[in-house]
Amino acid sequence: MKTLLLSLAITATLAACATTTSPTGRRQYVGAVSQAELNQLGAQAFAELKQQKQQTPNAQQRAYVSCVVDTVVAALPPDWRTATGNTGNWDEAVFLDEDANAFALPGGKVGVYTGIFEVARNQDQLAAVIAHEIGHVVAHHHDERITRQAGASGVLQLVGALLGSRYGSGVANAAVQGGSILAQTGFLLPGSRAQETEADVVGQQLMARAGFDPRAAVNLWQNMIAAGGSRPPEWISTHPDPESRINELRARASDLVPVFEQARAAGKRPNCG
Repeated sequence: MKTLLLSLAITATLAACATTTSPTGRRQYVGAVSQAELNQLGAQAFAELKQQKQQTPNAQQRAYVSCVVDTVVAALPPDWRTATGNTGNWDEAVFLDEDANAFALPGGKVGVYTGIFEVARNQDQLAAVIAHEIGHVVAHHHDERITRQAGASGVLQLVGALLGSRYGSGVANAAVQGGSILAQTGFLLPGSRAQETEADVVGQQLMARAGFDPRAAVNLWQNMIAAGGSRPPEWISTHPDPESRINELRARASDLVPVFEQARAAGKRPNCG
């Protein structure tokens, strides 16, 4: 009943959907739910995930991730620093999971799996991962995805798993539990290639403004490919062709080095470990 009522309520808002422009100039259709509703869904899903997945007891890992998240968030425009309209600041959690994954949710929630440390080998590379995921939030990709699903089905059921195959079998199994926000939303189903490329653009700009070396995004993806062998890690399985992506990241990094150097000259020198 809860799911049905939610679907009917959201269906009634479809007429209010709007066209907007993404950070890279791409046309987006958004507005099936309000930002406040997105924030609430993100917070609920994050709370559920923290109940279902074990978090790391390693205080050093938690502090490391918190430092990187805080530094990246500090480089956001002011209206995004306070959890995209929520009253609280951004929150993060480090989950014990060998998958090399991470995610960010509306409402200022960031999750990192411990497996990411195998490929993100320094703070700049970890910042590339986190800034990319935050880029999805900043670029309204969750709103866009829900609105697109609503338009395709006529009735937004918020179906699928919040954490699909891209985020590991443990979370996927938890997500199928009926009635949960994890089972009702598609926030973290793999994005389209256009969205993934856009998150690369936004994320690389963001990490450079935060004082992280944008060239580290190239090294991160090289590590990802090497770690995956013939089968890339799940985190990149739905992304554009890795070699093409590396070339694009490398080209953007060259343009962003002056931004990075300016940030460093202004005192933005992250020391997260």
